[in-house]
Amino acid sequence: MKLRVNDLMAQITEQLKRSQTADGSWAYPFETGISTDAYMIILLRTLGINDEELIRGLAERILSRQATNGAWKLFQDEKDGNVTATAEAYYALLYSGYVAKGDARLQAAKTFIRAKGGIENTHMLAKIMFALTGQYRWPPCFPIPIEAVLLPFSFPVNLYDLSVFGRANLIPILVVATKKYKKKTKKSPDLSDLFISRSDDSFHWPDNREIQKLRAAMENEIRHLPRLPHSIHSAAVQRAKQYMLDHIEPDGTLYSYFSSTFLMIFALLSLGYAKSDPVILEAVAGLKSMKCTIGGHPHIQYTTASVWNTALISYALQEAEVSPSDPVIQTANRYLLRRQQYKYGDWVFHNSNAFPGGWGFSNINTMNPDVDDTTAALRSLASLVNSSSTVYQSWKRGVGWTMSMQNTDGGWPAFEKNINKKLFNFLPIEGARFLLTDPSSADLTGRTLEFFGSYTNVQKKHSLLKKGTDWLIENQETDGSWYGRWGICYIYGTWAAMTGLKVAGTGTQTPVIQRAVHWLCRIQNEDGGWGESCTSDIKRTYIPLGSSTLIHTSWALDALIAAADKPTKEIRAGLSYLLRSFHKNDWTIDYPAGQGMAGGFYIHYHSYRYIFPLLALAHYKRKFG
Repeated sequence: MKLRVNDLMAQITEQLKRSQTADGSWAYPFETGISTDAYMIILLRTLGINDEELIRGLAERILSRQATNGAWKLFQDEKDGNVTATAEAYYALLYSGYVAKGDARLQAAKTFIRAKGGIENTHMLAKIMFALTGQYRWPPCFPIPIEAVLLPFSFPVNLYDLSVFGRANLIPILVVATKKYKKKTKKSPDLSDLFISRSDDSFHWPDNREIQKLRAAMENEIRHLPRLPHSIHSAAVQRAKQYMLDHIEPDGTLYSYFSSTFLMIFALLSLGYAKSDPVILEAVAGLKSMKCTIGGHPHIQYTTASVWNTALISYALQEAEVSPSDPVIQTANRYLLRRQQYKYGDWVFHNSNAFPGGWGFSNINTMNPDVDDTTAALRSLASLVNSSSTVYQSWKRGVGWTMSMQNTDGGWPAFEKNINKKLFNFLPIEGARFLLTDPSSADLTGRTLEFFGSYTNVQKKHSLLKKGTDWLIENQETDGSWYGRWGICYIYGTWAAMTGLKVAGTGTQTPVIQRAVHWLCRIQNEDGGWGESCTSDIKRTYIPLGSSTLIHTSWALDALIAAADKPTKEIRAGLSYLLRSFHKNDWTIDYPAGQGMAGGFYIHYHSYRYIFPLLALAHYKRKFG
């Protein structure tokens, strides 16, 4: 067993060393299905940018992902298929010009869409895209008026009470919705045969008492703003426009996100920008620069994950006993030091006493740090803190920023502090819980506790750790698991919570740890591995995948190792699964391990199949020899 563990660790280490890029980073793809590819085709055709090589390649990739029943899925075990992804693919393939409407593959897709209720049953964000390109009717009014961007901080909800990713997407939506903007071209396909009905309420805005009260309160506050009604509207449009322009990254994208950049381009068009305007052309170029190649096909990433990949891989290699003086680690850390952020981003509105010093997710992000990337980067840099004054100053700023981001409830968010107003749950925005709020989560809280407990001199009795520990204990599920916001899903949250609690001083025999251990042992598969379905985050309860994955097995195994005094039968079985299954190449290798929005957005991190098995093996070796 020992020889096999050492051998696999050596293989993974060599693979990671070989795949490092010249600048010290790792550029493993951040893969999010086919929606970004479809939207890119639609955007390029709408703007008349006929990049045929890219459009043809994206169309081929989309076709390669179609299921035998004509549908597209968000994940392997999604029943039948996903009507939104299928409608997006159908539209893009037609608009590409490389697939005819009579093609049997598109006919099968159309049959699936109509059987699932038609284009009317697609996600709200897809309907907005369809409306923008003249395929769907804008509703008579959007449930949130654009004037809401002017609401003062004294109002119960305002612009900066939204999550940063919610704000980045919602602001351009408010602009295009108030203009009811649409842009068709001579090449626009006809999607009328995808409709089952043409009702005016096909956006399906819910309208209950809470929404009516909130809307009335917003409208009353807006009426009392110190401007004439027409100037209030103009001021709101201008503020929304300025917000977008002020948050454009150096590569031209809005916050380095595909969706917000796509929406910003249409918002600027609605405000009179020409499609040849430099701002729009630079935004398109920024989206193109996020292209990667997967399986011989181009894929437009939602964003790049270079900082995240680099921080995690450098840390994992060091855990696997690669020396901090190794050139691979040194160049990785130099890259990370260059990516530390010194701008005051939107996070400062709810954290005004903190200095910048965090890290973001993508290599092109300069103003949107997050807690998880920051602690990941700091783990990688930890071995250098005492050897360089420059590193020490970066370390000090990063640690200080992370400490300042603790929510008042004791947990940690991803991007902004105390962004969890319950009022947003009543807004008629599909996926509002994921899009508009950024609450404390078990994965962020657990990983942050693990960082402070392992790499800083923060004492275990410090109120910072005490509050974080209390939050995790209070938010443990009755079955012993934790829900993880940014991964799939309960296994991810449980791994992060257990490893964080253990390092922060929670004893192995305490009920909170033992309940988690028993839950992990209970859901272990017969082959020794673990696997969880993406359906878990839709149902908000653990749903087994029915097969084991390398990543879920690594998370569960690492959690059990942290909680064990000696190898248990479950640990030995999990380790055996990793050793014999690491080189398999089936659908479980591509199964999403990350989530962005339940039922709409899942992530396959290509780096995870190396990072987390290596960490689990390294921790097993360190603890048990």
